[in-house]
Amino acid sequence: MSDLLITWKEYHQKIELLAVKIYQSNWQFNQIVCIAKGGLRIGDILSRLYDVPLAILSAKSYHGTGNRERGEVLFSEHLSMVNSPLGNRILLVDDLVDSGISLEQSITWLHDHYQPEIEEIKTAVIWYKSCSLIKPDYYLDYLTDNPWIRQPFELYEEIKLPDLVVKLSK
Repeated sequence: MSDLLITWKEYHQKIELLAVKIYQSNWQFNQIVCIAKGGLRIGDILSRLYDVPLAILSAKSYHGTGNRERGEVLFSEHLSMVNSPLGNRILLVDDLVDSGISLEQSITWLHDHYQPEIEEIKTAVIWYKSCSLIKPDYYLDYLTDNPWIRQPFELYEEIKLPDLVVKLSK
């Protein structure tokens, strides 16, 4: 299985295509919750396009070399948001659904912390891998071979700040 390399241009185009797909479904929502870190950029852009409040649920499940080892999903204690209360029709976004565990547990986390306010949650991702236990409501690409997706911002996980200083001083 080879890595799927994504450029910044492709990445932004995919977010726009996902936005259009959601729009064409005519589903009305009043809150976007993104799962950070992977869903941050997607949530931000969708929040701007739809003019809907954004809340951030910080989660971590990958670690190790290149962040390629999956472990237990750890969540922040609270959502980060400026609107109150949380909307009742939530679009939960992330960059991808791999095993599906993070997305599924994020839904549970939201219900555990914000029930009975929540009426409905739908999910949206760019990439939906066939190995996932959960199918997102909205997705752009269905990947049957489960590649590692190398997104353009991942290079910042490999850059050392002293090297960046040298690079930028040239």
